[in-house]
Amino acid sequence: MTAIITFIIVFGILVVVHEFGHYYAAKKSGILVREFSVGMGPKIVAYRKNHTTYTLRLLPLGGYVRMAGAQEDDSEIQPGTMSSLVLNDDDKVTKIITSSKVYDANAVPVQISKADLVDDLIIEGYENGDESVTKKYSVDHDATIVEEDGTEVQIAPRDVQLQSVSVWKRMITNFAGPFNNFILAIVAAILAAFMMGSVGTGTNQLGGVQNNSVAQKAGLKANDKILSVNGKKTNSWATLTESIQNNPGKRVTLNVQDGKKTEQIKLTPKTVKQSGQSYGMIGITAKLDSSVLGKIKYGFTYSWSTSLTIFHALGKMVSGGFNINQLSGPVGIYSMTSKVASTGLINIILFTSMLSMNLGIVNLIPIPALDGGKILLNIVEAIRRKPIPEQYENVITLIGVGILVLLMVAVTWNDIQRFFIK
Repeated sequence: MTAIITFIIVFGILVVVHEFGHYYAAKKSGILVREFSVGMGPKIVAYRKNHTTYTLRLLPLGGYVRMAGAQEDDSEIQPGTMSSLVLNDDDKVTKIITSSKVYDANAVPVQISKADLVDDLIIEGYENGDESVTKKYSVDHDATIVEEDGTEVQIAPRDVQLQSVSVWKRMITNFAGPFNNFILAIVAAILAAFMMGSVGTGTNQLGGVQNNSVAQKAGLKANDKILSVNGKKTNSWATLTESIQNNPGKRVTLNVQDGKKTEQIKLTPKTVKQSGQSYGMIGITAKLDSSVLGKIKYGFTYSWSTSLTIFHALGKMVSGGFNINQLSGPVGIYSMTSKVASTGLINIILFTSMLSMNLGIVNLIPIPALDGGKILLNIVEAIRRKPIPEQYENVITLIGVGILVLLMVAVTWNDIQRFFIK
């Protein structure tokens, strides 16, 4: 149960923070955000303010943002839809009720034959079941529509849609989600650092050497600096650990500085297996820092180290060393969360930081349907100085969604086999 609750909280925070980035940037860019939802599925409660409906939904699995004009947003009313129209004193429609769950005694029942809530802002239909006369109603620019599940959201006229703002504002809006994940990763790491009391300095200086380890047997000791591994400079703890991890069971040469003296030490990292991958380990710990500035710095260095690991994995995929075990879907994340949940709050926070950085970077991969794919289309539009035809953009996005669905199915099945069937 602890693992399930931890997974829901961590996953929820990651997605909601990501979506809040899109929400905030869209608002600042003049794009109408019709709905900001925490959770998925059936609505529990809803609240409208400043043209946005904020909803809390039953399934605690992240959330979403509905921006006017985005492909994920559907505001079209089909001919034949039964509705109730609330009119103001000027006979303009201020509310369109299409839900059987909502009743308004002052509303006019209308079977809609035509509706344009984007450009002309009109509704045509048969009032009170009288099909002999088609009535035409003007719709107020800020009118709302009560959808089938009873959620009231604002209509989406052309001037407040995503495509109506400049390509640069759209680019910023698309980037804002991953950017928020990067900020969360840094903040979470800083919080964990303050909870730990002292943290690694991020340098190539050793804080300690484990007893009976490969490092101790080779003669390494506290305060030594490892300047390079096999001739590759290791100016930071991230590059040092990466160089060691990439050489499991292989003899390596370390260039080590002890005070003012520099010497070469040869050793063979111990092979450790994790999630189907082999890593090298020699048994060293980082130099620690307990200062406030050191803890803040740790938030950045930890996040940077995480990003380097992610880029390295992505690089291996591109270069032909792809292994599906390098990817994890919800099942894999749940399995990892269940292990981390038993190790304490600090590790959960660091795990959240790592996942947040991961989510931000992966979302920037230029695959259609991901934020990176949308940004790529924005860049193409900026170069062309004219929008990409909608039909082409829809096809590109559909292909991207198909790729993501197939990849998600493959990754999920692989996770089930790895973590549960084995």
